[in-house]
Amino acid sequence: MESPFFPGMNKDPETEAEWFSALINLTRFLRSPEGCPWDREHNAGDFARFSVEEGEELTEALASGDNSHAEEEFGDCLFTLLSCVAAAEAEARFSLKGALQRAHMKMMRRHEHVFRKDRARTPEEAMQAWQQIKKQEKAEKNTGTEPKEIGS
Repeated sequence: MESPFFPGMNKDPETEAEWFSALINLTRFLRSPEGCPWDREHNAGDFARFSVEEGEELTEALASGDNSHAEEEFGDCLFTLLSCVAAAEAEARFSLKGALQRAHMKMMRRHEHVFRKDRARTPEEAMQAWQQIKKQEKAEKNTGTEPKEIGS
């Protein structure tokens, strides 16, 4: 039986993964005909702008040292970003799965200095490696080639 408070789930969430699923399911439900007219009215671009505002609120909460407030604001940021992807999916622009895959692969590439034998030993070495990989990615993007896999 589906949980009344967690659309698409048959039990209340417990783990991080279950809570993440609950939140993305909620954003998708809110865009559905049974959901919220306000959420349906806004597009991915709107939610992207709302995400900037929420990010500023998170920055202020972190600076204040109020961890409970920071956690709440982080949740607002996450919800708004997931609302953005739910809108993007509804607009057939991109998917959460695709965004997660791209982010994972990009961050793995950019942290090559962590996964190779000659690891970066200092923050400066790590930043230098990061910048070099970003430069390489930009050059590859401009030539239309795919970024190299880690270690290649």
